[in-house]
Amino acid sequence: MLENFWFNVEYGINHVLDINAYDHVLFLIVLTVPYVFKDWKRVLLLVSLFTLGHTLSLVLAAYNVVSVNATMVEFLIPITILIVALFNVFTSGKGAQREKVGILFLSTLFFGLVHGLGFAREFQMLLGDTDNKLILLLEFALGIEIAQVIIVFIVLFLGYVVQTIFRFTKRDWIMVISAIVVGLVIPMILNSNFLA
Repeated sequence: MLENFWFNVEYGINHVLDINAYDHVLFLIVLTVPYVFKDWKRVLLLVSLFTLGHTLSLVLAAYNVVSVNATMVEFLIPITILIVALFNVFTSGKGAQREKVGILFLSTLFFGLVHGLGFAREFQMLLGDTDNKLILLLEFALGIEIAQVIIVFIVLFLGYVVQTIFRFTKRDWIMVISAIVVGLVIPMILNSNFLA
């Protein structure tokens, strides 16, 4: 039982940290880059909302409530990353990320749903005919959350170093990282099978 628990948690961690599927990491980077360590509660809430959306879409797929058009989802995932990166570019230094729970939180939840659907088909194969789908999903979600917290910490730490030691302004840090992510996701969008 404990062995299965660790396998599922580790599977969730590896899902996020998979170097070949770095879309998840890119999304977390653009979600976190506008913040600093003192904003950790807000960042944790955003990341948890993303995990909630991700897990909810896996639950819906696991119980055959939704069926997934893989080509469409493969196209939408980099679109969600692009939207957040562009939001950062156009609002950096304007404090838009400080607003009360609203569009940023709802869109993060929605983007979590989209990203979860991108993994639903592979996850259904992992589930097989198991009776404990919900337990497995929750263990997997725990792994995802652990990996996301690691990535968030790294982004916050790098932001601290760059802004404190190298004297980047917060606005420049947000702009540079978001622009790099835009440059990485545009080829993902153009190369998706949806546009082929």
